[in-house]
Amino acid sequence: MGKKIKENKTPLYNKHLELNATMVDFAGYKMPMQYSSIFDETSAVRNSVGIFDTSHMGEIEVSGKGSTEFINYIVTFDISKIDTYQAKYTTMLYQNGGIIDDLIVYKLPKKYLIVVNASNQEKDFEWMQEHKKGTVELKNKGKEYFQIAVQGPNSEKIIRQITKENPANLRFYHSKEEIIADKQVLLSRTGYTGEDGFEVYGKPENAEEIWDKIMKAGEKENICPCGLGARDLLRLEMGYCLYGNDITKETTPLEANLSWIVSMDKENFIGKDILVKQKRNGINKKLVGILVPGKRIPRRGCEILVKGKKNGIITSGNYSPNIGSSIAMGYINKPYDKEDTKVEIKIRNTSVEGTITKLPFWKHGTVKKKSSK
Repeated sequence: MGKKIKENKTPLYNKHLELNATMVDFAGYKMPMQYSSIFDETSAVRNSVGIFDTSHMGEIEVSGKGSTEFINYIVTFDISKIDTYQAKYTTMLYQNGGIIDDLIVYKLPKKYLIVVNASNQEKDFEWMQEHKKGTVELKNKGKEYFQIAVQGPNSEKIIRQITKENPANLRFYHSKEEIIADKQVLLSRTGYTGEDGFEVYGKPENAEEIWDKIMKAGEKENICPCGLGARDLLRLEMGYCLYGNDITKETTPLEANLSWIVSMDKENFIGKDILVKQKRNGINKKLVGILVPGKRIPRRGCEILVKGKKNGIITSGNYSPNIGSSIAMGYINKPYDKEDTKVEIKIRNTSVEGTITKLPFWKHGTVKKKSSK
């Protein structure tokens, strides 16, 4: 018999069972795919508020003399420019410019906290260890944190009820130490949905109590537990990249429309030489959004055709009831990346028409408010 793979559970696993969530295996964890319907959950986030268990994400702490210089060398954004308690979304690259992971770096008083994708935690940690210098200390702390995301236009109302200080003063992509349910947490104004929102980090043993506190505070706003299905659709509506689909070791930040998180004026960072060449010579492919009328869904791996010839490939796709159309992202060869370019997408044995469109797909005020039930 083969070796049995250990099944990981987040500190909120029992809460998901209590709520009758549909559970799936994801990145080595048992995670909720949905509680009600994906549309109801995405609609709640767009119109009011949703709560997500994101405790499967990885956390790596970096401390010691030279930490700033070390992180600056392994990520694309200039971390020396951020203030204490500020956070920054960025990427970590291989020498060939391919993306190892996209991540968030928090600058805290005595250390940096780097939040990485769940499936990449071990790989990222090993890469960091290989490149660390001097007295820099790395700790893989993924098992020592819970993470809860509260997302939606009413999220601030809920967080205000359960924290000591008014969260209105917390700027986007900034964090602070807070107390929730008499427990110390790190509260950040961040998220993966395109809505206003907060993420709460703390010790695993406090996760259930804090989840319950948030749920109680959100009753009047009809707070909705949301699973991976809603999370994926929400991020796709905003054109946010998913590692393993839209960004991989085969793609660079410039090809993925992530030049805004690359500090080309930094003296040096891993992968910079390749990006300098791409900046000078231009890129051959680009990640684009494609609007596909109707409900036929372009899935990852579907070919993108221009005038009958393959010129690209879909990396993410789904049907969005919020928009009333199928939407997709994919890489297409230049010069076919221009907005309003007509393409065909091969889905099994047939082709459907699509149009290259400006991201994000979803804009505030376009959401249908009725339930799918």
